[in-house]
Amino acid sequence: MRLKDQVMKAEVPKHIALILDGNGRWAKKRKMPRTYGHKKGAENLRRIALFASEIGVEALSVYAFSTENWSRPKEEIDYLMELPSMFEEEYKGSFKEEKIRVIFSGRRDRFPKEVQELIERVEEKSKDRTGMVLNICFDYGSKYEVGKAVKEIVSDVKDGHLEEKSIDEDTIYDYLYTRDLPKLDLLIRTSGEQRLSNFLLMQSAYAEFYFTKTHWPAFREKNLLKAIRNYQTRNRRFGGLKK
Repeated sequence: MRLKDQVMKAEVPKHIALILDGNGRWAKKRKMPRTYGHKKGAENLRRIALFASEIGVEALSVYAFSTENWSRPKEEIDYLMELPSMFEEEYKGSFKEEKIRVIFSGRRDRFPKEVQELIERVEEKSKDRTGMVLNICFDYGSKYEVGKAVKEIVSDVKDGHLEEKSIDEDTIYDYLYTRDLPKLDLLIRTSGEQRLSNFLLMQSAYAEFYFTKTHWPAFREKNLLKAIRNYQTRNRRFGGLKK
């Protein structure tokens, strides 16, 4: 039986997260600049997003630019700032056809004004689509996200919009960027590293992890299927015992 058929016969995770790692290393092996790796990585994101939508994934969160990535060389940062434009110009047709909604999670105040406006346009144009949600985590850091949520909760308590005694873990989750997405099922990291790197820390509490040595630009549909098939063999008990 083909791998895709095996995957489709079992439960496909509703929400998958991807740490897109290895663009620079992939390019270096080919004696190309790091920006070439990011270009191919962005093209691959379109490919994998369309395939994830095809097999029934409801939400795909991708770690495209972290709060720590600002320390990278200016040339590389400038190139990464062009990523949102690809969703407005190059990918809009195929995403619209597949009804993929695009949202951005993360800080926006540190982007140039034109990038902020571009992000808003992409979200606005796709807001009514009913298919998979592609969540681009851009200038995203989980510790910042949780800190922001706590500040907003404190503010709402002070303003009388929220009772302090009612605050629990679900309340905190309701203030995260991912509040409207299904709970995270599977987190995949490419390129061999085995850490979360400040990505979706709270959302990953009971997610399954899958690590692969494949660099992101070389990560293909079969790699995603392998990760999902591995996920489908896991015994997810969420801290309890299997009945």
